Amino acid sequence: MRSRPLSPSSNPLQRLMRYGRKYRSKIWQAATCSVLNKIFDLAPPVLIGAAVDVVVKQQDSLIAQFGVTDIFSQLVILAGLTVLVWGFESVFEYAYAQLWRNLAQKIQHDLRLDAYSHLQDLDLAFFEERSTGDLLAILNDDVNQLERFLDVGANEILQVSTTVVIISLGFMAIAPSIAWMTMIPIPIIIWGSVAFQKLLAPRYGEVREKVSLLSSRLANNLSGIMTIKSFTTEAFEIERLRTESEAYRQSNRRAIALSAGFIPLIRLVILFGFTATLLIGGMKAVDGSLAVGTYSVLVFMTQRLLWPLTRLGQTLDLYQRAMASTNRVMTLLDTPIDAHPGGLSLGDVRGELRLENITFAYRDREPVIKNLSLQIEAGQTIAIVGSTGSGKSTLVKLLLRLYEIQGGTITLDGVDIREANLSSLRSAMGLVSQDVFLFHGSVLENIKYGSPDATLTGAIAAAKIAEAHNFIEKLPQTYETIVGERGQKLSGGQRQRLAIARAILKDPPILILDEATSSVDNETEAAIARSLEYITQNRTTIAIAHRLSTIRNADCIYVMEYGRIVERGTHEALLAQNGIYANLWRVQTGIKG
Repeated sequence: MRSRPLSPSSNPLQRLMRYGRKYRSKIWQAATCSVLNKIFDLAPPVLIGAAVDVVVKQQDSLIAQFGVTDIFSQLVILAGLTVLVWGFESVFEYAYAQLWRNLAQKIQHDLRLDAYSHLQDLDLAFFEERSTGDLLAILNDDVNQLERFLDVGANEILQVSTTVVIISLGFMAIAPSIAWMTMIPIPIIIWGSVAFQKLLAPRYGEVREKVSLLSSRLANNLSGIMTIKSFTTEAFEIERLRTESEAYRQSNRRAIALSAGFIPLIRLVILFGFTATLLIGGMKAVDGSLAVGTYSVLVFMTQRLLWPLTRLGQTLDLYQRAMASTNRVMTLLDTPIDAHPGGLSLGDVRGELRLENITFAYRDREPVIKNLSLQIEAGQTIAIVGSTGSGKSTLVKLLLRLYEIQGGTITLDGVDIREANLSSLRSAMGLVSQDVFLFHGSVLENIKYGSPDATLTGAIAAAKIAEAHNFIEKLPQTYETIVGERGQKLSGGQRQRLAIARAILKDPPILILDEATSSVDNETEAAIARSLEYITQNRTTIAIAHRLSTIRNADCIYVMEYGRIVERGTHEALLAQNGIYANLWRVQTGIKG
């Protein structure tokens, strides 16, 4: 079984809402402040209408009906209410801005961590099918798109909705004979917005895919900059990047062409409602069937109701970008973790390994390992050799459960490793790979990677055993020297010795050496061999090697061909068999058979 993305089970907004349940109280606080801010924002036109009412009707105004007949006193009351309204509007505007922005940052932070944490738990098959650039685009750009929507778009939707509800109810209460004229554009605008959203969704989905491809191209080229320079393919790569960037630009252009047309169309619909209220309401005010103050409120409120709807285009644009990104992030989170988590802690590991009839195949390929059985006693040093593609490195990945076997069992100290806690299992193993990966940081940080509680003294002792101390002391800042991304400031042999020091400091009961000396010179190989002779004592060691001279002293050597063990024995015994191993030995040493 393999990890692969699931098809979306529901729309992105529903998936986001399910994810956001833990932020429910913060969302309610922010939403309440947005609504209250809009309520107070809508109050000034009402106060203006009341002021007009005082000026026109004087002692017969609405306020006068509450017992305040003096005109100046009525205006003072309105002035006081205005100060309160503006004050509350400002307070709630500050509050919603703080709440929405902090909520956006919190969700963005948590979502990125959750997505990355889930990504780390997926098996290697997932990473073989997805580019690094694509995953970076999800973790960075897609998560940021969601933050932009929460920062601005969510508040806009709430405030427009509040405006429509309050003004619609107010119009129906104070002037039902005119309210319908103002209301006519609203269902048209809402219907148009929904239809517009459906048209935009696939276009922004395409935009997110194109930016993913562009990100993949950039990440790939930056990783391979040495190859680009050595083959002088700079111009070729610029053209390839130009193609990807142009595809992204064109997909954005198609989305922009549609989104830009929304606001002008909405304005035309709004114009009908506004002019109808202006003309018919004005005539009713003239003939006395509508109070002048009420007419003033209607005119102001019609504008406050309809013009904000023009911002729906920008809000929908943010929404669709965010939903396209949300779909990609949530699909990543929905990707199943195929590795059985295991709940058994291994405790003190002796290092006895049993592989019984194990079978493994990469997706859509023939089995790489076929009914392989192997027994490694605790403290024993064994070596595995064979031609390229025979399955040696795959075997290492199966021991670490980077992939899951499809048949057979692997036990460690009698415990099926599928039942073991992954952290516990991998903590018991130290891997020194041919392809050494060093992180951008200091020499000391890289040696202590995986052993964060180790002391400087312990790190230096490990470096001395790995024969790395001497060259480290010659570096500009010794153990504090920055090694560069992937350790590019160091030679291959230096990187390999740091990797060995890292494994020594971890002090695992099982040491796995995967072609640890295949890409170093003879002097470095000799230094590494001296280190290995020391660190393999009293621990189970599995050495995979092309150079047979490095493993001739192993307790047992296994020869693999096409996923099977075809020969086994000590160096001398295998030479005496005069089989595959003996032939490999003759080729490497130049001895003629």
